[in-house]
Amino acid sequence: MSKTYKIAVIAGDGTGPEVVAEGTKVLNAAARKYGFKLDYTSFDFGGERYLKTGELLPETIFDDLRKFDAIYLGAIGHPEVKPGVLEKGILLRMRFELDQYINLRPVKLFPGVDCPLKNKKPEDIDFVVVRENTEGLYTGAGGFLRKGTPDEIATQVSVNTRKGAERCIRFAFDLTKKRNKAHKLTLCGKTNVLTYAFDLWERAFYEVGKEYPGIKTDYAHVDAITMWFVKNPEWFDVIVTDNLFGDIITDLGAMIQGGLGIAAGGNINPKGVSMFEPMGGSAPKYKGKNVINPLAAILAAGLMLDNLGEAKGAEAVEKAVMELTATKIKGLAAGSMGYSTTEVGDMAADIVGR
Repeated sequence: MSKTYKIAVIAGDGTGPEVVAEGTKVLNAAARKYGFKLDYTSFDFGGERYLKTGELLPETIFDDLRKFDAIYLGAIGHPEVKPGVLEKGILLRMRFELDQYINLRPVKLFPGVDCPLKNKKPEDIDFVVVRENTEGLYTGAGGFLRKGTPDEIATQVSVNTRKGAERCIRFAFDLTKKRNKAHKLTLCGKTNVLTYAFDLWERAFYEVGKEYPGIKTDYAHVDAITMWFVKNPEWFDVIVTDNLFGDIITDLGAMIQGGLGIAAGGNINPKGVSMFEPMGGSAPKYKGKNVINPLAAILAAGLMLDNLGEAKGAEAVEKAVMELTATKIKGLAAGSMGYSTTEVGDMAADIVGR
């Protein structure tokens, strides 16, 4: 008897619904090929709903979402909504409430994709960033004093717990072992300046590392990481870091793999419901034009399958994207692919289903 997975779909804003539609095509092809079923339920959270109702998320939604096996997200961001409202009220709140404490960002250069780094090839860029996703500066701890006066003070506090750091670090060690590549895990921090937060992180890193004798451990300051991403990306296998540094270095990682148009990620709760999304944003100026690149959303669908335990389906999705970038896709920017959004989805689904 085939297994059925319940998937919550949040298509969101702008071109989000378009890329999710193509990712769903590919998911359905994988389900048919590998003998499982997908049961989708759509939710209308995003800018349009907020503008109509003033509501970001209903209070009961988290109990509802915990009943699903995964969440598939398109994009959140609307030009008529002040920046930060949707991001904090929907994305960050979902991560915190569902305890999606890992942000997983593969950085992989696919064949045929233009890399901005001179002489770097797919074998040089293939690593994963494990970012702590529910602590650090993103908790919202802090505030204002004497706001609007010449004596105004603003504080933003980085909250780091031993539990939060250790569970993120342990996930990263397990992933390094599972990848079975260089067996190297790098801690990215700033121990010479942020001496409290990263003292905690560093101690946890090396203490947990004693339980993984086959994994080589390494440390680099965040500023050095940004240099080595550009100069020697082949040095890295898995990188673990805090919320803020992870947010920054993963965008640099996306650029060296060819751009946000092929960058996908997961917000992971290893024992709960996880959420998967493309990194390119809502791109509202391309809405409805059938020109947006859906490859990142398709790769996010593959990450979701891997998280669900459908490894063969996940591998087929990634291989389909690699075949398209190597033989069909001319460029990753909207309108530069040589094909429409729906045509790319159709081709990917066809490859998966072969």
